[in-house]
Amino acid sequence: MDTMKETEKKMQGALDHLNQELKGLRTSRANPAILESVTLEVYGARMRLQDVASVSAPEPRQLLISPFDANNVHAIAKGVEAANLNMQVVVDGNVVRLKVPEMDQSVRQEMVKQARRKCEEAKVGIRNARRDGNEALKKQKADGDIPEDLMKKMEKKIQELTDKYCKDADTTTDEKEKEIVTI
Repeated sequence: MDTMKETEKKMQGALDHLNQELKGLRTSRANPAILESVTLEVYGARMRLQDVASVSAPEPRQLLISPFDANNVHAIAKGVEAANLNMQVVVDGNVVRLKVPEMDQSVRQEMVKQARRKCEEAKVGIRNARRDGNEALKKQKADGDIPEDLMKKMEKKIQELTDKYCKDADTTTDEKEKEIVTI
């Protein structure tokens, strides 16, 4: 039974990773999650943006970064520019404003392609978890730990889990696609 839990945990991990990846894709609205992967040089070390500042979206086309320490405002601006997110960075006193440009049709299509690619990567992870689970079951049967009928039953349950998680990945990606193409 540990094999089932371990397999489902790996599949859930692949789905969670997909959700994180999709958060980082740009849509037509400003979303603070776009900046989650941004790191910058402060206090002599590389740190994540969310560790040194708070990010909000006061307007649909703007992100506002408020540093916890006002001395870091220029380091934050430099880090965001280095992340190459295709946004205009403006230092405004003790805050950094990011203007999110309007997305044209070609950019939207590219974002949809990226979302589909990330979905397929997640499905590969889910199928790899299925393969690992089935191999573990076959090993248990070979070692005499479980009978063949139980192995077949558990393989069927692992396939059902695989189908469920692949469908969840598709649903999540479809929702993100709708968000991307909505003007």
